[in-house]
Amino acid sequence: MPLVTSAEMFKKAYEGGYAIGAFNVNNMEIVQGITEAAKEVNAPLILQVSAGARKYANHTYLMKLVEAAIIETGLPICLHLDHGDSFELCKSCIDGGFTSVMIDGSHHSFEDNIALTKQVVDYAHARGVVVEAELGRLAGIEDAVNVSEADAAFTNPAEVEEFVSRTGVDSLAIAIGTSHGAYKFKPGTKPQLRFDILEEVSKRLPNFPIVLHGASSVIPEFVDMINGNGGKMPDAIGIPEDMLRQAAKMAVCKINIDSDLRLAMTGSIRKYFNEHPDHFDPRQYLKPAREAIKGLVKNKIVNVLGCDGKA
Repeated sequence: MPLVTSAEMFKKAYEGGYAIGAFNVNNMEIVQGITEAAKEVNAPLILQVSAGARKYANHTYLMKLVEAAIIETGLPICLHLDHGDSFELCKSCIDGGFTSVMIDGSHHSFEDNIALTKQVVDYAHARGVVVEAELGRLAGIEDAVNVSEADAAFTNPAEVEEFVSRTGVDSLAIAIGTSHGAYKFKPGTKPQLRFDILEEVSKRLPNFPIVLHGASSVIPEFVDMINGNGGKMPDAIGIPEDMLRQAAKMAVCKINIDSDLRLAMTGSIRKYFNEHPDHFDPRQYLKPAREAIKGLVKNKIVNVLGCDGKA
């Protein structure tokens, strides 16, 4: 089975009231952990690569890892560029075999965002590739994305129809209170998502797939594991999983998960080093890290996304 686009996945997800997990990858163990979990529960997958991950791991190596995952699992897998910030980067990924790209023009004016998004859409659609765009700005830090709270902005539902109709984009990432990284909310504040914005957007764009970025839950188990084994991550707070499940039952068809994977891997490795200070074979500590990612992803698929059995 070759790589697929997300078009059919999103259609089924919208109609079925669930979401597809979009998991960021940059090395073999993360790819294995994610895809093994998805295979066991028969879930469709989006594997996504940031510009930073592509530089780190090399485009060719990543492509071959994903090809291996398809061979090993037989699952429908979409390969997606996360937060592409230029036409040139999107073009390079499209030409290099990606089946989906995100062009993030949210830092531009509304008109410039439309112009840049349409340029990518025209190039991608001519080659059978789908495009995600962003309207509104999420706060937080993750790879090349660095947006202060002052510069963050909720999506304006009044703009979504014009944006989608003028660009021809296939899915839209909106800002309703999620944020990038592991420090999404200040200590003592109650995490909240603007479901009223999501509801209004879905009314204006019926049957149109919506995307949530910055949707890791920053699972306390792994934060505690890191802090209990020499790490320093005070006040790391994420999005409650019940809120993500509610979003998945609405118009949200794609939920991005990155920080939780990093926390699971780092926590497992720190714990292993603490318990086995004499070990130095990477296979020894990467194996439990891979298992931690597998367990995390399986939980997300079944209990948060609801896409188990949907491959």
